[in-house]
Amino acid sequence: MLSTVYSSGIMGIDGFEVIVECNMQDKLPCFEIVGLPDAAVKEAEKRIQAALENSGFMFPDSAIVINLAPADMKKEGSTYDMALLTSVLHSGGMIKKSTDFEDKCFIGELSMSGSFRAIRGVLSMVLSAREKGRKEIFVPFDNAKEASVVSGIKAYPVHNIRELVEHLNGKKFIPPVEFDKSIFEKQRDNTIMDFSDVKGQEKAKRALEIAAAGNHNILLIGPPGTGKSMLAKRIPSILPKITFEEALETTKIHSISGTLPNGSLVVERPFRSPHHTMSSVALAGGGKIPMPGELSLAHNGILFLDELPEFNKSATEVLRQPLEDGSITITRAAGHFTFPSSFMLVCAMNPCKCGYYGHPTHKCTCKPEDIKKYISKISGPLIDRIDIQLEVSSLSYNELSDSRPSESSAVIRERVDKARARAVERFKNDTTYSGKPIFSNADMTSTLIRKYCVLDSDAHNLLRAAFEKMGMSARGYDRILRVALTIADLDDSDRILVKHIAEAIQLRSLDRKYFS
Repeated sequence: MLSTVYSSGIMGIDGFEVIVECNMQDKLPCFEIVGLPDAAVKEAEKRIQAALENSGFMFPDSAIVINLAPADMKKEGSTYDMALLTSVLHSGGMIKKSTDFEDKCFIGELSMSGSFRAIRGVLSMVLSAREKGRKEIFVPFDNAKEASVVSGIKAYPVHNIRELVEHLNGKKFIPPVEFDKSIFEKQRDNTIMDFSDVKGQEKAKRALEIAAAGNHNILLIGPPGTGKSMLAKRIPSILPKITFEEALETTKIHSISGTLPNGSLVVERPFRSPHHTMSSVALAGGGKIPMPGELSLAHNGILFLDELPEFNKSATEVLRQPLEDGSITITRAAGHFTFPSSFMLVCAMNPCKCGYYGHPTHKCTCKPEDIKKYISKISGPLIDRIDIQLEVSSLSYNELSDSRPSESSAVIRERVDKARARAVERFKNDTTYSGKPIFSNADMTSTLIRKYCVLDSDAHNLLRAAFEKMGMSARGYDRILRVALTIADLDDSDRILVKHIAEAIQLRSLDRKYFS
């Protein structure tokens, strides 16, 4: 008997449908899987046989050949176990012949005890199944919350083989899991770190507010103990709340990487802070079959690189393409894989190896050539892609001992949201060069900069003087205009004024001091 059921696999971060065709005949017993299966897929024979016997079912004493279509795509992992098992059970008569599999999809790993184990990448596979018209998705119990996020499908949580068979035979119905979107709204209101905890550093807070309003990359330079990391870790509390669409896209990446925090949905913007010993592959993603790296795990959130000069230069240079394109493409023998990586880059560093270059009271012990060598670990092209460069100074005693409460993240976020709303309205009919919609000033193309960043003569003169004195590149010029437009948005101004240009220039004035 020929049985056809449907499953789904993963290629990059996207799912693709796999058709499982099982042909069973009364011949000498054998079990063969064709259609470019890897070793893990072929081993499903042993898992299925043991699981059936341990669940009280008889393994068919027949010749079984299973084809995984499309046959020219590599099938990897234990994702297809549930579909393989279901096709065998249907061909062997243990699931009634009248069962209609046309609108069903089966995803999950099988254990030898007969229970189903959670797998990675369920959200991508469920989305793929929905696109193919499947309306009922059977997944391991631990993956059910994640699968239920996709609208228009019923996600059935399956514990074991017997439960699956009884449901398909109409004996005992498995209630589907329903996603409660109100939980998503409640969870993303949970903010622990707040800017009200930070004493002083008003200039730094202002710079971070501008960065959040325009999604600008920012570099904080200062001696140890000035609060650079403390400030950076509180940036998520002033960013616009993640939308449901952004949450779905982010969840796909974290599900495939096995880093999904609660097994359901990413409800907060990611904040990734990798250690400086990480390799370029760990940062960009890779492997024989490439997996997303830190750049993609930070998608729709923040990538924080603390002690930037301590990172391997080959790793930091990987940042160039994603900072421009919002995605990263990895090429391997298995094919081309493009991962989304649109994030806000936040970097922190000491001004020298000892950390006290330029400190008003603590003497720096570094030689001039050592300082230059330390700073030179960061390439010019990377610095050029960072919109805001801010020097964070040490706090005075009066600032530290001040008992007055600082401005809260909620108040700052209100201003950020208003500025972002202005940008969204401005760019509602515009796209990037790749055709993606634009939601922030940092994403403006050169064409849009010329369209929206209109300066009067005074602002032009100030920017010309700064351009010539600071030796800016064309990219640096564009980035000052982007930041100036964000400052104007925060100021609720329809025009970029001289004061907006002046503040934008101040926020990029460390080029000559440290990086010239």
